[in-house]
Amino acid sequence: MNHNHRVVVTGIGIWSCLGKNIQEVEASLRMGRSGIGTDEARLAYGYRCALMGIVERPSLKGLLDRRQRAAMSEQAEYAYMASREALDMAGLQVPLTTDVACIFGNDASAKAIVEAHEVMRQTGDSSAMGANNVFQAMNSTVTMNLSSLFGLRGTSFTLSGACASSSHAIGISAMMIRQGMERMVLCGGAQEVNQYAMSSFDALGVFSSRTGEPHAASRPFDRDRDGLVPSGGAAALVLEDYDHAVARGATILAEIAGYGTSTSVGGRLSAPDNSGIMLAMQRALDDAGLSPADVDYVNAHATSTPQGDAEEADAIARLMGEHAPWVSSTKSMTGHECWMAGASETVYSILMMQGGFIAPNINLVNTDEHSSRLRLVRQTVEERIDTVMSNSFGFGGTNSALIIRKL
Repeated sequence: MNHNHRVVVTGIGIWSCLGKNIQEVEASLRMGRSGIGTDEARLAYGYRCALMGIVERPSLKGLLDRRQRAAMSEQAEYAYMASREALDMAGLQVPLTTDVACIFGNDASAKAIVEAHEVMRQTGDSSAMGANNVFQAMNSTVTMNLSSLFGLRGTSFTLSGACASSSHAIGISAMMIRQGMERMVLCGGAQEVNQYAMSSFDALGVFSSRTGEPHAASRPFDRDRDGLVPSGGAAALVLEDYDHAVARGATILAEIAGYGTSTSVGGRLSAPDNSGIMLAMQRALDDAGLSPADVDYVNAHATSTPQGDAEEADAIARLMGEHAPWVSSTKSMTGHECWMAGASETVYSILMMQGGFIAPNINLVNTDEHSSRLRLVRQTVEERIDTVMSNSFGFGGTNSALIIRKL
């Protein structure tokens, strides 16, 4: 990778189960407040698990006209709100008068596809589904809508890499800036939370069955974890060439210093592998020119599944050796935000760096033999952190690690 251009973050935005803006989310992270609840409609639909991250649907009336709203999927709505906040923080006025690229992670758009099928089944007439379904049903629903709404003129595409999608989106955005292909990129990830979105995951039996205590259901690294909790929303970041940011007087929040990726070879499509995980982390450190001893905090991917958490814990322990950075999984509070997780956890990490604290791994009561080797955060830690590693992994063995550094 060409390192002639440093990549910095000049704006962040978030819409999640922890809050609808940066201030609300930072407060939740500090307090260790869970955003998980239940949706009984999922049981009526056929789910075995009613647990989910509770994400409020934004009201876009007054912000966008009817024609614009009609073309937007649920996840595009979340991404719009997060991106508005990120662009505003970066000091960019909409419509934009400078070229900005748009790269988001999104690996499905279930609701629009199911609804289109129902229209066809009931009417036998494709014209009955209307002209806007296509803009909601495509995986690129987020980037096509954002590029249109904000007047973006740079590169625009959607990256699909399972639950590492938005981490890869940030990494690829950083690569494009480093290579001089773009000066600014609006990037991130988005995940729909409707009942159609995660039914196939429910079929796999990977969700927690701890429905009687929603806030305690997501238990990364805990010995008694029994599965993940689905969640979603959107997170957005404005990445920028360092010299360009300085020249226009932008406030620099952090630097994307390294990006590492690999493919695990665990055998099954859903089986993680700690050697592949460790390779992605090592490549991210190499890309940043850092060693394990430079990492202050690891925002772990750990989703609260028995095997996944164990494999990641082993990989972190092996890579870090005697150095023991703080480790926590914000998914203990948010559940698994899937396609947006890499971006949201980058935003969470930047908020911690800016605020001088580390969010806790809530619901951690008993560690197992794998996680007991980690320096896990059980309560909020008030401490300066300068370098963060953020991990994201997904089905098919796709692994991504980012190094985020405070300037």
